Amino acid sequence: MDIDTHAEDLASDLGVDKEEVKADLQNLLEYSVPLEEATQSLRRKYGDGSSGGSSGTPSARDVGDITPDDGSVTVTGVVLSAGERSIRYQGSDHVIVEGELADETGVIDFTAWEDFGLSPGDTITAGNAGVREWDGEPELNLGESTSLSFLEEPLEIPYEVGGDANLADLRTGDRAKTIEVAVLECEERTINGRDGETEILSGVFGDESGRLPFTNWDPVPEIEEGASIRIENAYIREFRGVPEVNVSEFSTVTALETDVDVGSDAPRLPIGEAVATGGVYDVELVGNLLAVRDGSGLIQRCPECNRVVQKGQCRTHGNVDGVDDLRVKAILDDGTGAVTVVLDDELTEEVYGGDLEDAKDEAREAMDQEAVADTIRENVVGTEYRVRGHLSVDEYGANLDASTFEESDDDPVERAKTLLDGRDRGTEVDA
Repeated sequence: MDIDTHAEDLASDLGVDKEEVKADLQNLLEYSVPLEEATQSLRRKYGDGSSGGSSGTPSARDVGDITPDDGSVTVTGVVLSAGERSIRYQGSDHVIVEGELADETGVIDFTAWEDFGLSPGDTITAGNAGVREWDGEPELNLGESTSLSFLEEPLEIPYEVGGDANLADLRTGDRAKTIEVAVLECEERTINGRDGETEILSGVFGDESGRLPFTNWDPVPEIEEGASIRIENAYIREFRGVPEVNVSEFSTVTALETDVDVGSDAPRLPIGEAVATGGVYDVELVGNLLAVRDGSGLIQRCPECNRVVQKGQCRTHGNVDGVDDLRVKAILDDGTGAVTVVLDDELTEEVYGGDLEDAKDEAREAMDQEAVADTIRENVVGTEYRVRGHLSVDEYGANLDASTFEESDDDPVERAKTLLDGRDRGTEVDA
């Protein structure tokens, strides 16, 4: 059904002017509001009683009680954070404001499609705020049909205003965050962006809590290797299975007079807890190596895309002359979960006890390339290892690209006690 027909049917149901309804409907659709949600919003605006109540006014909700099924609500809360971001829809750029709203019962993300002048610390009441599901959670949509008022009396809430965060606290989907970090790595790259070739900065940020990759879409001189900076209005999205800090044209970057301390150790987590985060850029895991998977040892890679070649065939480039390489894919388990640990050629040489030429010699003598993987299995299976690297979690499972891989010198009895103590605390019941 096209917009004209939909607007005509809606106007007929509501008993209002078709052109007015059509203009409102087009405006909502241009701001990425789904058709069904836009229709319900207009029914509420023009007083259709089908949304509940004779006046069509959405019911008041505490933040903690809002669900994606609510459709629209009236809610009062404090703006914890608010930051602008540009999105492109149907070929046009739109500036939206994203952040978090809280009351004493909880916190909810919001997106404002209109300029309401929101600032952190404002206490507001939003009437007819749309509710949609985003990444499994409810999110408020504040648009043209939303009535918003600022309250003079502040609302007491158990949350800090401002969006300040450590790197370890950031999760994919976070918006309007403020961080103070050291720039550990930084390089300028040219990419094919939505407006053609675009210069960006990418690298790694660090603080005492950890490290995360970043992209600066509108390069600023303050972001350079070795600098310590404060970034306001950063947003977080997933890149290769881990959270990535994004710095945009709407972010504010300020050089700090004092250096930000960066921890040298990665956070150590139980494997199950690490996997549950959905991805960690820099983490340390300890567990028993249970098996070396197929595709380990001496392998061949495509000279064009570097993918592993199977029987001379690359999935992308077809029949190719593979380039010899070494790698290990192994299962690490600590009783709380398991991951596939991937070792590059250098780490594989260490656990194999030889280099690429040694591996090729062994394969020739045995007339079987799998002989190299068998040697690695004999060396590592059944041993406890401490592994550090980048953990990504997707539909194919949990994979840790290792940067260090060492036999563990931990006392297994003490670690078992720590693990059991943690489980006991997690199952305590108040008397």
